[in-house]
Amino acid sequence: MSIFEILMLTCFASAWPANIYKGLKSKSIEGKSIKFSFIIMTGYIFGMFHKVINNMDPVFYLYIINFLLILVDIAVYYKNKRLLA
Repeated sequence: MSIFEILMLTCFASAWPANIYKGLKSKSIEGKSIKFSFIIMTGYIFGMFHKVINNMDPVFYLYIINFLLILVDIAVYYKNKRLLA
């Protein structure tokens, strides 16, 4: 278990709620890159695969939390996009 991996995932996890809140409040997709979100989500999936295959430890749950947060952020993006259509 790497303290740096824990810190990285904790920093990312602390940023997602603010991004989700901003999207909910603004009801806008301006400045939002859905491709970027999917790339980040893919990175979390690869991180989870690594944990399952090579090194299962409690950090796996930080990947799940981050994955779920970005999934919510993506859902907010599509909700806002539908509102603007």
